[in-house]
Amino acid sequence: MFQPDLRAMDGAVDGNAVALPSAGAVATFGRAPSLERPTAAARLRSLARDLSGDGDLVVDLGRDIGSANWWRGAITVALLAGSAAFIGARMSPMPAAPVPAYTPTQQIEASAQAIAPLSAQSETGRRLAPTSMVRPLAETPERPQIEVAATLRQGGEMERTLRNAGVSAEDASAAAGLVADAVALSDINRGAALDIVLGRRPNKSVPRPLDSLAFRAAFDLRLAVSRQGGELRLKKIPIAVNDAPLRITGTVGSSLYKSARAAGVPARLVAEYIKALSFGIDFQRDVGANAKFDIIFEHRLAETGETETGKLLYASLDRGGKKLQMMRWTLGGREQFFDASGEATQKGLMRTPVDGARLTSGFGMRLHPLLGYSRMHKGVDFGAPHGAPILAAAAGRIEFAGSNRGYGKYVKISHGNGLATAYAHMSRFKVSAGQRVQQGQVIGYVGSTGMSTGPHLHYELYRNGRAVDPRSVKFTSRTQLAGRDLNAFKAKLGGLMQIASGPKTTPGKATALAQSKAPNEAKDRAKI
Repeated sequence: MFQPDLRAMDGAVDGNAVALPSAGAVATFGRAPSLERPTAAARLRSLARDLSGDGDLVVDLGRDIGSANWWRGAITVALLAGSAAFIGARMSPMPAAPVPAYTPTQQIEASAQAIAPLSAQSETGRRLAPTSMVRPLAETPERPQIEVAATLRQGGEMERTLRNAGVSAEDASAAAGLVADAVALSDINRGAALDIVLGRRPNKSVPRPLDSLAFRAAFDLRLAVSRQGGELRLKKIPIAVNDAPLRITGTVGSSLYKSARAAGVPARLVAEYIKALSFGIDFQRDVGANAKFDIIFEHRLAETGETETGKLLYASLDRGGKKLQMMRWTLGGREQFFDASGEATQKGLMRTPVDGARLTSGFGMRLHPLLGYSRMHKGVDFGAPHGAPILAAAAGRIEFAGSNRGYGKYVKISHGNGLATAYAHMSRFKVSAGQRVQQGQVIGYVGSTGMSTGPHLHYELYRNGRAVDPRSVKFTSRTQLAGRDLNAFKAKLGGLMQIASGPKTTPGKATALAQSKAPNEAKDRAKI
């Protein structure tokens, strides 16, 4: 029997027409629908669903602000926060008995079950007694190879260095002999790093055999000794080197020394450059900030990146059309600098023994800047940056080097024939009393010790014990090249002028290019 669901028929009545159940109406078969009232539990569940909206207690308070759903979420948050504060204010720590320290037995058990690094001297893990399966070793196994790094103190101590590194006497002697056949041991640079590999030995009573030895024997050569077929054999490994001279140019600016150093010229070569030009230029009076310096010196660049700097070859200073060029040349077995015309000028004393920015005080009576009264100024002052090298004005013997009251750190040089020079206010010395020095040799560095208002050099000249004005001494000697010497000199000078200014490139191509530009360089290098 078919009966329609009365709930589906409850509702729309239009006039005398009654809405019939639709195709989606629920029909029951066999019994009538239940008309019982819902229980209390059902009503509570219905009420909870109404209060929770869609059944989600988490409400986004950033949306639908002011709506019923929003207020329900706000009230829920307030109730939860209030409940937590109410309960937390009445909670107190729970008392507990302190944990007693481990007894020795407990400590052993804990260590047996723990894990700790051996580097921390760990004794973790349970040690078991050996069983019948354990067999004692006759000796502790060794590594098949050991790598050792050693430093060569002197080239002639090659064999001794190898013996100290653990190489047997026989192998050390054989390796040193192979190296000596390739390069003189005395020519190997002190401090060369030796990479040594020792092989497996038959027992601990004998030294390990030498498996390989590698080191840099020269700037352009690396040697490798290896064991092949039971014998040590030597292999030469050439290192490509760009040995074309390096040329650096720049503007003097506030200080020639600072500008040249900033351009990459080593301090030693800056001092040599100043010495080469000081016989023809007064750096305090004749050199302006716009002057251009040009420096060429020996320089080697290896393919491995190392560099080696040699002698100064060329020094030039252009003072707005007044250009002085000096090139190193050997005449009669003696090296000296000649100008572009082939003339060498030597003066008894260097006019300026330091690269100073200006002449700050002359010789004679003056008002002392610190004492406040006039007194005799027995020398001249050159303003110079702190640390600039101070050069010996002429060859001689160091008569005094130490602290001298208001002079601060002070050096006095005796040059013979009644002449002596003195240098004051140094920051530090590079010579000691009794030492012989050559003209232009660095004897110290500019400072401000003693009674000084700032970094500068106080320079004095004594003739027969009496102070005289250093600028008043003038005597020269000249040497002029001629004939073949002059032609060879100008040919080399022209080759140097073909060198481009700037950093060097990698070896190989650059070397060939430099040689093509300076064809006479290889022949003339023997004269340098």
